[in-house]
Amino acid sequence: MTAMLPGRRSAAEPETRQGSRRRRFRVSARLAAAALFVLALTAAMPASAQFVVCNQSLDVVNVAIGRDAGPGFETEGWWIVGANRCATVIRDELAARYVYVHADDVFGRPVLYGSTQMCVGAKRFRIVGAEACFARGYRPARFLEVDTKAVARWTLFLAPRS
Repeated sequence: MTAMLPGRRSAAEPETRQGSRRRRFRVSARLAAAALFVLALTAAMPASAQFVVCNQSLDVVNVAIGRDAGPGFETEGWWIVGANRCATVIRDELAARYVYVHADDVFGRPVLYGSTQMCVGAKRFRIVGAEACFARGYRPARFLEVDTKAVARWTLFLAPRS
């Protein structure tokens, strides 16, 4: 007969439930560690967002954007950006140097003050052309021209009113 060390089993001895649980815990712990590693790598990768609007105020903001769409301007909206939140408004790389942004608070008061007039809709919209807003069933709104310096990605921060 051979002496057995505590916690060891011979090859002929069946595995106990306790040993099976330990092995499952080790496998689960390894899977969790691998998942955390993959998550950390994903978080370190650059975001694919190309034009982001971040609302640093305590108010909810409704955002519309305008951009040059070849023969004329195109406006699109609405993105609802909560307090201290961000929204991706253009997902593809920026093709034009200038992006136009219009932002109102929930009471319809402007948050940004711009000089470029384009059209906006009452609900979600995509409008081609910036002329004759009322005649086409839209309302005119002033957009702020944002110079992105011709980079591929840009983030605009909306600061609270002073």
